[in-house]
Amino acid sequence: MRSGQLSPVELLRSCLDRIEATDDRLHSFVTMMTDGALEQARTAEAEMLRGNYRGPMHGIPFALKDLYDTAGTRTTSGSYVDLERVPTADATTTARLKEAGGVLVGKLAMHEFALGGPDWSTPFEPARNPWNLDHITGGSSSGTGSSVASGQVMGGLGSCTGGSIRGPASYCGIVGLKATYGRVSRAGVVTLSWSQDHAGPMTWTVEDTAYMLQAIAGHDPKDPTSSTAPVPDYSASLVEDIRGVTIGLPRHYFFDPDPSVSPETVAVVERAVTELEGLGAKVREVSLPSLDYVRAANSVIMVSEAYAYHEPNLKKIPEKFGDIVRSRFRTGGLLTASDYLQAQRVRTWARREFAEVMRTVDFLVTPTMTTPAPAFEGYDPTTTVRGRSFTAPFNVTGLPAISVPCGFTEAGLPVGLQIAGKPFDEPGVIQAAYTYQQHAGWYKTRPSI
Repeated sequence: MRSGQLSPVELLRSCLDRIEATDDRLHSFVTMMTDGALEQARTAEAEMLRGNYRGPMHGIPFALKDLYDTAGTRTTSGSYVDLERVPTADATTTARLKEAGGVLVGKLAMHEFALGGPDWSTPFEPARNPWNLDHITGGSSSGTGSSVASGQVMGGLGSCTGGSIRGPASYCGIVGLKATYGRVSRAGVVTLSWSQDHAGPMTWTVEDTAYMLQAIAGHDPKDPTSSTAPVPDYSASLVEDIRGVTIGLPRHYFFDPDPSVSPETVAVVERAVTELEGLGAKVREVSLPSLDYVRAANSVIMVSEAYAYHEPNLKKIPEKFGDIVRSRFRTGGLLTASDYLQAQRVRTWARREFAEVMRTVDFLVTPTMTTPAPAFEGYDPTTTVRGRSFTAPFNVTGLPAISVPCGFTEAGLPVGLQIAGKPFDEPGVIQAAYTYQQHAGWYKTRPSI
């Protein structure tokens, strides 16, 4: 587009055609913003013709999980509670992507209030997995996963409290990055858990994730948890080299047998670890005993803070909440101050323990999810709060973590490799993921829908 070989308007129209051809089956979108997108694409085209190129996001069609505020367009959070809520201002991340020249196509399906789903008692049809329409996309950034994986848009934003960026990325065979807590503003993003929520990009490739992160990262005075740490040039990390890097493998919990963990998923990730060794990385087994308690801490903190946020509406209009999320939020109201404080003590322990281990390794490498994407039929939504979680430890600790595709099951469902790093080492995480991606080449395989 910068050279004039492709028009932003042509690119947008190809995405709109793709949405029209597939969304009757995928249900990725809940609100289209076609007229505004066409106007933004025409503006981008005119700017490029004048030589005013804003950067890699300029003219790129993207979409937002429907808990990112969009001025003048409804933001529903996938709930009857907010079905007609129309914000008067953009979320900081929404505004920053527009400022970078991005073209906002619409708002994407999600599990209600980023926790309850897939649930047919909510306003919108659950999004479906483009690799197999009978399977879920994972949550809660369900529509972002299906939309990006199917080529409806080139990138999107998800939010992540226990794994809602990396989970759908793994299930849908794309890249998802949860940056360090505080790296990306959450102003204008509907809250689930103040102390664990993260905002971040979901794209087809690692380089696209780097470009989207560049546009949205940085301090925001509207978000009191936003970090003032300088923002590096993430594109400088798109280098194929992990020679001499030390990878920590927490075999206990992530790789040992457990009824909630798929042996096939672990086997696929084991092969990816062997490939990383072949690329020059050193692998060292590490021990993190707090992992046995972190999943519970994540859940207790999440539903306690969610109940505090939603308490007025839960008491006033409980019937407007979907069945799943209403029961989960009410659980938060049954927990005690002692429960919450004990969970925070586990969090302190985990942060200290992870910090000690990260002094001895550069990254931690694990499977992203415990299983491939389950089928809708027979799916038990309580599995998202039972058994092991391979993503929650990095929400509890706030460390940056990325999911990158690392292969498929025999049934043709994607498996994700999770790479986690030290605080604010998004550049290192991106470089490690990019190196693996370029070697493995799984991004070249697209779903056939």
